[in-house]
Amino acid sequence: MSTKTLDKHIEITKGIAGGKPRIAGHRITVQNIVVWHELLGRDADEISAEYNLTLADVYAALAYYYDHRTEIDKSIEVSESFVEELRLKTPSKVSQKLNEQKA
Repeated sequence: MSTKTLDKHIEITKGIAGGKPRIAGHRITVQNIVVWHELLGRDADEISAEYNLTLADVYAALAYYYDHRTEIDKSIEVSESFVEELRLKTPSKVSQKLNEQKA
């Protein structure tokens, strides 16, 4: 009899974390783990310690990512585009203050 290890660590629940795959019992998404690990270069031990996760949780999230890479990469891209759009629409208050002082 085989058991599905990822099923114990990763869950998808409509209405929680936007329905994105996440660490079971947490609001930390697989996408969060991927960004921290793949894009920011943090290792599994750091992520585990900082967010009170087991190493198995972190590695399960990474395994899930590699099984669903195209879908999750697209979600990251959409999120980054959204943030950039907000950044362009919402000028920095610091920049505004500096510009006011120059005038």
